[in-house]
Amino acid sequence: MTNNNPTLFIVVPCFNEQEALPESHSRLSQLMEEMIAAGAVSQQSRLLYVDDGSRDDTWEIINGLASENRRVAAVKLASNSGHQNALMAGLAAAVEHCDITVSIDADLQDDINVIPQMVERYKDGCDIVFGVRRERKTDSWFKRTTAGMFYKMMNRLGVDTINNHADYRLMSRRAVMALLDYKERNLFIRGIVIKLGYKTDCVYYDRSARTAGESKYPLRKMMNFAIDGITSFSVKPVRMVFMVGVLFLIIALIMLVYVLTAYFMGRAVSGWPSLILSVWLVGAFILIGLGIIGEYVGKIYTEVKNRPRYNVDTTIGLDND
Repeated sequence: MTNNNPTLFIVVPCFNEQEALPESHSRLSQLMEEMIAAGAVSQQSRLLYVDDGSRDDTWEIINGLASENRRVAAVKLASNSGHQNALMAGLAAAVEHCDITVSIDADLQDDINVIPQMVERYKDGCDIVFGVRRERKTDSWFKRTTAGMFYKMMNRLGVDTINNHADYRLMSRRAVMALLDYKERNLFIRGIVIKLGYKTDCVYYDRSARTAGESKYPLRKMMNFAIDGITSFSVKPVRMVFMVGVLFLIIALIMLVYVLTAYFMGRAVSGWPSLILSVWLVGAFILIGLGIIGEYVGKIYTEVKNRPRYNVDTTIGLDND
């Protein structure tokens, strides 16, 4: 049965966000007070910041905010565990104290003003409400293009995704509990959430440009995330084999251009073109195939070790009372 005065925890993973955090907290705190005053959420609602092993003053700022504002709770991870693991740590810490959670990145590029809409959709019976960008005008042409290719590729491979949705969403307590039952170490939360099976809906918004700090997802990290990251340091050689295979394929294509040029200019040696192309192409495809198989083997290796996703160092404001 839906609670008409739910307790809301807004979960905010943070990694080196000392520049953006003060402004982000001010906006989130104001929104929280407005929602409480309007009776949309209960007095026990909180902002929950998760410090993902930041190397700057992020934790000191969070600690100060918690000491000044009773509506601030915090979790400090012992080391940098990655955005997805930090998000799971925040959800796991929040679920015992709230009816609903909203996860959002600390830069607040996602529009916080749709959070009340998310809560209303929850009250209408939805367990999961996705925040979806209307368009990608604030992104570069390269990022818009690669993002579109990513979603198309994932859908064609049979992975259910929602276009232009990242990790900005509302989840009910039972949805979070179901998510926490997924124990894999190679997390792709936005794909798992869709498979939970509970009633869902979407709210749409326009994304803003980052006002402070720098993106924590440069091209290198986006590529790693798209292929589920490097599963463990001991699997890096497998990824390197795959990249060598791609390099060989590029060389093969260059050799093809050279062979065709030599052929049309009458300088081709009989039998040499087909031999050299065969060597490069077969070698490339073998290495690519080994790399792909190795990626799956690497993920199995990571899973069977059954190591914890993260270790919690400190918590603030999460006592049972």
